[in-house]
Amino acid sequence: MSISTDYFVTGMTCNHCVTSVTEELIAVDGVDAVTIKLAVGGASTVTVTSSTPIDETDVRAAVAEAGYDLVSV
Repeated sequence: MSISTDYFVTGMTCNHCVTSVTEELIAVDGVDAVTIKLAVGGASTVTVTSSTPIDETDVRAAVAEAGYDLVSV
């Protein structure tokens, strides 16, 4: 059974941003897949798929490591 959770990330403007966030999130223990719907100038939707629940603190840290901000979910 997979769990998909949507998060919203600001500051992303291009495919390089998408790649950076994806690389950081996929490195989080338990994350199986990351899909990002880029919204230039707004909050991009980041869908994290995992087999177990992922702590939002870990997601926030990974997004911050990539240089972006996780906004309220």
